[in-house]
Amino acid sequence: MNDDRLHIRPMTLDDCDRVSEIRIRGWQYAYRGLMPQPFLDGLSVERDAERRRGRFRDGEDGVTDLVAERGGEIVGWAAHGPYRDGEVRTGDAELYAIYLDPAHLGSGAGRALLETVLDQCAGHARVYLWVLKGNARARRFYEIAGFRADGAEEAYEVDGVPVPEVRYVRGRGVTAA
Repeated sequence: MNDDRLHIRPMTLDDCDRVSEIRIRGWQYAYRGLMPQPFLDGLSVERDAERRRGRFRDGEDGVTDLVAERGGEIVGWAAHGPYRDGEVRTGDAELYAIYLDPAHLGSGAGRALLETVLDQCAGHARVYLWVLKGNARARRFYEIAGFRADGAEEAYEVDGVPVPEVRYVRGRGVTAA
């Protein structure tokens, strides 16, 4: 019998290929029109998986990787750890990434991953994340979960094009900007 329940568990080294596939396909799906298409087209699942395996083996400082699995298939991935304020780590937490296989958007897997991250970060006063300013779907997802834009914005360059991000926060003493 096939178990269709969703399970959230720690990522293993054997999961790196599938997680990279989800991450790259997630970027190509979610960031279409928000980043230069040649950059998105040039993303490589194989290169990402190689880098991910190396990071996993080396043990990224304080990073927790989780996968969402349904019916034996990994359908989503999230990573969290200490908040990065430049090179300085603070006492707050940060959701670094959450991606789903585009075929599983709206399935509850993203919400379950986020709830697990928030449970694991419960000892921190605040949880931060950065989201592309133009990514309305992701911004709505985080706002429904209680995150609020705090007024901080950054842009980074992708193939010479500035891509603006907005910082969101959830936690004690947080008010909307």
